[in-house]
Amino acid sequence: MRLKTVFALVLCAVLTFVLPTTVYAATNELTGLEVSDGIAGQRPVAIMVDNEKKALQHYGTAEADVVYEMMNSTANGRITRLMCLYKDWTNLQRTGSIRSTRTTNVMIADEYNAVLIHDGGPFYINTYLAQPYAAHISGGFSRIKNGKPTEFTEYVFGQEMLGRFAKAGIPTTYTLGLERGTHFVFNGADTDLASELVANNVELGNVFPHNKSRLAFNAGTRTYDYYEYGSIHTDAEDGQVMTFKNVILQNVSFNQLDKNGYLTYNVIGSGSGYYITNGKAIPITWSKGSETGMTHYYNSAGQEISINRGKTYIGLVPADTWGSVVLN
Repeated sequence: MRLKTVFALVLCAVLTFVLPTTVYAATNELTGLEVSDGIAGQRPVAIMVDNEKKALQHYGTAEADVVYEMMNSTANGRITRLMCLYKDWTNLQRTGSIRSTRTTNVMIADEYNAVLIHDGGPFYINTYLAQPYAAHISGGFSRIKNGKPTEFTEYVFGQEMLGRFAKAGIPTTYTLGLERGTHFVFNGADTDLASELVANNVELGNVFPHNKSRLAFNAGTRTYDYYEYGSIHTDAEDGQVMTFKNVILQNVSFNQLDKNGYLTYNVIGSGSGYYITNGKAIPITWSKGSETGMTHYYNSAGQEISINRGKTYIGLVPADTWGSVVLN
């Protein structure tokens, strides 16, 4: 065998082992983590989940990419409701239980171009749902007998949502006018905050006194485990803990709409807050310029913050209880 032929065969073998054989995955805009190219252009969904104790245990919430917690009413000890956002949702198994939405959720879901999944809501939502930006699907999802009152028996499945999207004529992918925006700026690698403010525990028990929310830093996973009603939050299906790489708290005032406690958070505007990751916190400010604008977060120097890749918890803290947030 001639020398040139031998060299060519050796070079071919080396390239076979050195060159990548797979295409790099796309990025999940909700987490900054890799996601399959097949869903790169898929719109997220934002699922409203009941957070009353009778609704526990939740199904599917631990799989959410971003979870918002906010006061659902000034009544009943300021009970909260969760809005769970998912990028990869078509194969979701039982998720929920599902409940009604509020005005604030309609505005925030739009920041992600997400389709809001809910079951009705007070008439105050009608004006918001009528806006061109609002994409939503309401009610008529799977009912599963679980021994609880009817309001705690509605759940949704990924394939079910696919069918409902088609029936409603809602695109599952980003189309003209629905391009992905950059809601978060992500760090290239896991980064610690240069801060003296320790945040191994994020105590929200006096903010949300009904369910007494708390997030505790887990040094093993370097994420924040979510607790409520005195227990760690685990998924009913597989026991997975709901845990977050990032915690963002927004200090937001609200307007109570009636004697029943319905309210709208004043998320259009600006305010203070915290960004928390890896056991430390920094003070931040937040700003949202319009109903269809995106919320941005800034450090004390006025620069937009970058967050670590992974799941994010965002708590809308009522301004009248902001002083009750405890970090230690």
